[in-house]
This record gives sequence, C-alpha cells and structure tokens, in this order.
Amino acid sequence: MPESSQVRFQLCDDHGFRCRTLRLSVSKVIPLLLCLCVASGDVTGADKVPLPPNVVPSRAIELSLAQAQELAASKNRDLADARMAVEAARANAMTAGERPNATLSVNITSINPRAGVGAGKPWDKTVDTVVRVDQLFERGDKRALRVAAARQGLAASQADLADAGRRTRSVVAAAYFDLVQAQNRLAILRDIMELYLGTLDAAEMRLRAGDVSPTDVARIRVDALRAENDLRQGEADLLRAQSALAYLIGLEASARQLKATDGWPVCQSVSWTASLDELISQRADVKAAYARWMMAEKNRDLTRAQRTRDVTVSMQYEHYPPDGRNMYGVGVSIPLFTGSYYEGEIRRAEVERSAAEAAYERAKAQAYVEITQARADLEAARARALRYRSDIVQQARHAAEAAEFAYRHGALGVMDVLDARRTLKATLLDAQAAQADCAKASAAWESAVMGYEDDEEKIDR
Repeated sequence: MPESSQVRFQLCDDHGFRCRTLRLSVSKVIPLLLCLCVASGDVTGADKVPLPPNVVPSRAIELSLAQAQELAASKNRDLADARMAVEAARANAMTAGERPNATLSVNITSINPRAGVGAGKPWDKTVDTVVRVDQLFERGDKRALRVAAARQGLAASQADLADAGRRTRSVVAAAYFDLVQAQNRLAILRDIMELYLGTLDAAEMRLRAGDVSPTDVARIRVDALRAENDLRQGEADLLRAQSALAYLIGLEASARQLKATDGWPVCQSVSWTASLDELISQRADVKAAYARWMMAEKNRDLTRAQRTRDVTVSMQYEHYPPDGRNMYGVGVSIPLFTGSYYEGEIRRAEVERSAAEAAYERAKAQAYVEITQARADLEAARARALRYRSDIVQQARHAAEAAEFAYRHGALGVMDVLDARRTLKATLLDAQAAQADCAKASAAWESAVMGYEDDEEKIDR
C-alpha cells in the first residue's frame, strides 16, 4: 500500500515512557473517526446521547468542616445510640414515679358438689362469692427515692449524650483533616510526578546531545516510576480518608465524591480563663460520672428503705344467697422479716455506691490527663507546623528549583538533582503532616476543654 494512503498513529502510555507506531489505511480511519465523533456528540446536528435513567453522574460533594459536623450530629450512629439511651432513661424516670397498682380478686367458695349450686340466676346460686381489692402503700419515701435515682440516671444519660457529641466532633474533625491532608498529598505527588517527567525530558534531550550517559537517564526513569507508585498510593490513601469520614457522617455510599473545601486552620496558642479544676468539673463525662455516683447513693438509700415495712390495705365484699349475707370487710397486712433483713442487698448497694464514687474520681483524673496532654500536643504541633511553614518548605523549594535549573544547563549531575527532588518531596509531605497534626491537636484541645451545662427542664420533663 503506498505511503500516501496510510495514516500513522503513535500510541504511548500515560507518561510517554513506552510508545509504538500504528499504521492504518485511510479507508479504515474515516469510519473510525466518524464513530468517535458520534460517541462524543460532536457531529453537527446530532444530539448528545442521554444517560440511562438509572445512571447518576458522579459529582463532588464539597464539605466544609462545619457541614461535616452538622451531618455527624444528625446521622452519626454512636450519637443515635446515645439518644436512644436518653429516651430509655426518660422512660425509667416515668416508671419510677408511678404508684403501685391495686389488685382485684374474685373468689367463689362453699360449692357443694352433691347438693349443687341451686336454681336461679348466677347471682342467686348457693355459693359464697368474695370480691376483694388490695392496695399497697409504700412507706419510707421509697417512691421519692426511686424518682430521685431515676432523675440522676436521666441526667447521666444526657451527659453521656453530650460527651458522645464532644467526642464525635473531635473524631470528625480528625477525619476531616485527614481528608484535607490526603487531598493535598495527592496534589503534591502529582506535582512531583510532573517535575520528574520534566527532568526526564531534559535528560533525554541531553542524552541525544551526548551530554549525559544512558545510566543517568535510567536513574531518572527509575525515580519517575517510583513517583508514579507514590501517586497510586496517594490515591488509595485519599479513598481511605474519604471512607473514614463518610462513615462518621452517614454518607458511605458517596464516599468517593467527598471533597474537603476548608484549608488548614490557624493554630492558636493555648489559653483559658477558668482554672483547670473548673474545666474538669464542667466536662460532660465528669458530670455523667457524678450523676451516676448520686444515683448510686439514692439506690443505696432506697435499699435501706426496704426495712421500712409497707402496708397493704384490703377491702372486700361477700355475698352468700342462702342466708342473704351481704357483708363488707377491711384488712391490713404487713410483711414480717422472719427470713431476711435485706443485709445482702444493702451491702451490695454500698459497694455499688463506692464503685460509682471511684468511677467519678477516675473520670476526673482522666479528664486532667486529657487536658494536659492535649495542651502539650497542641503546643508541640503548633511549633512544628510554624517551622515548616515559615522556613523549611521555602528552603527546600529554592534548593530544588536551583538544582533543576543547573541540571538543565549542564552544571549539575543527575544524582544531585535527584537528591534535591527527593528532599523537596519529603519536605512537602512532612509539612502537610505537620499541618494535619496541628489541626487535629487544635480540635482535640477544643474537645478536651468543652464544657456542658445541665438542662434541668429536660430532666424534669
């Protein structure tokens, strides 16, 4: 086939490392181009092919940190469980305030199987019918103690909900900043990849001119391939960060579309106006532990109140047709402590009260450690991020640009420019890690000192 009737194509991989030439006749190329035009919708007068109704085009879901926190507040599963626990505690408080129900009993006696029950209506049968109502009256303030214990349990569950919200905010912030880091890391790896490709192009030009050896070009090519591997790993890290944040905010099905729009926050130095003891006492987890301590004390008092005898009052009506008896009666019954005086129950309540007090002290100690550790982590992360932002990154960029310029003009060896590129890459990635650590440390500090105010209206309701 003559050369003029052929079209030559050069097919290369994504980065131009491997290419091959493909020759096709004009008669085969024209139908192929027409098919491509129709598929892309660029043929004059042709409408674009619509997507099937069940296919939804993927769009980026842009999220700020505030939006992510709002989604977590409404869709996070741990918070949903904490809300259900509050509702259960509220139901327990309602149950604790209820009085004992009365008991109705109907007894039919004096049935003679030989003589029978006689003729007539059921009410006129020769049987003795007793209708009785029993009502238990609690003594020793048992109902008040139950209500007080239930209210403390409700306060503890509400504080648990607030603490779950506090911890969720911290976890969501950490996941969000992990996503920001993954996005920035991927952008850096792409830039580094472009730089390696530019260096490789310059090396190949110098190889054709005879200025460098094939060994130097091979070294640059190897580093370019390594950069490509790092780029693929960066894409996997981005998907992992998207999935982690999506789970926390209830958007698992759209994890791949998540995109963080906020940049790195400014890490401020640690400062507070309240004392450390006040910060600890206002935390939700500490208040929850205190409420459980108070609930254990009320339960202990309630157990002790079991030694105060309750009284059951009975009223009855008796009907016996043969002699026309219609009688009324009143009865009172009290328990006799002939077998148990509730020693075991009281001892157990004392132990549970002591354990609740120890849990309260442990919660305060853990809060102290968390606050002091968060403060130290924030100060260290802030200083590290500041050093990278103010000096280290600029120096690394300047050194890499100078090495690249010198190599392109033949004033520097290949190993020197590769070292400069590696240093720049490591510095940029370390700077992103430092910024992420600072942002997460700031979020952890805000979570550690976040207070909680009791809502008495919710507890009373």
